[in-house]
Amino acid sequence: MRNAAKVIRMSEDLISQYRVWLEENEKSRRTVEKYCHYAEQFRIFTGECILTKKLVIRWKENLKEHFSPGTVNGALAAVNGLFRFCGREDLKVRFLKVDRPIFYSSSRELTKQEYVRLVKAARREGNERLALLLQTVCSTGIRISELTDITVEAVKSRSAQVECKGRIRTVFLPATLCRLLADYAQRQGIRTGQIFVSRKGRPLDRSNIWRDMKKLGKIAGVSEEKIFPHNLRHLFARQFYGQEKDLLRLSDILGHSDINTTRIYTAESGYSHIRQLDNMGLVVERYNGISLLL
Repeated sequence: MRNAAKVIRMSEDLISQYRVWLEENEKSRRTVEKYCHYAEQFRIFTGECILTKKLVIRWKENLKEHFSPGTVNGALAAVNGLFRFCGREDLKVRFLKVDRPIFYSSSRELTKQEYVRLVKAARREGNERLALLLQTVCSTGIRISELTDITVEAVKSRSAQVECKGRIRTVFLPATLCRLLADYAQRQGIRTGQIFVSRKGRPLDRSNIWRDMKKLGKIAGVSEEKIFPHNLRHLFARQFYGQEKDLLRLSDILGHSDINTTRIYTAESGYSHIRQLDNMGLVVERYNGISLLL
């Protein structure tokens, strides 16, 4: 494909070839689907026009009007990859510059108390599998996609070999979690292999997990904005960092290749910062003519 003519147009066939190229380059299934989705949106935008840098920049400006910077950069990564595949790197555009957020939005920050309410609500509803899933992700920091590596064998050894984006790392499992998972697997008749499976023995679908969590959030009285699987991973990161203050070790545990990504995970809400400022007591107030250091 790199030796193809320089003049290119978007087409369904081109996107299909791009998908194969991504898979051959061992991109994760989620990345392949995301990149192909944005490539299809780009195809709809460009129609049958010959691709030019000017046209790509127009699409970038259109994205900026409708989506967040993070979403825009995700879309640009997809089409830049497509241009690389086509041998037209001259069409690549720059990503938006996004400053690392200092504070995590309080409307999206899942607290430990809210997490406990979710687990207890799942138990009350008789959904033991969901209750264990929440605890597995939150007590280890793994991704939802890595639940397939939580097996009967991993529980017995108290560690799982997790692979993501071509990297393999060891994830250790808390003793209490192992006892709960072992008991659950035994009662479900799961003697080997994956523990979190459907009734037909298939791996759980991410969208179904999200849907079940949304329902659980309403029952537990937790804001819908805070209910998404990856937020459990964020909670693990904040709890670990608050206890250990070791960002490099946390980065290894989470499987991040860039420590700056880990910094995002450990960001707290602005309210936490305000409480810290209040507790420092560095504002001098006058009261009945007497200066008080608060």
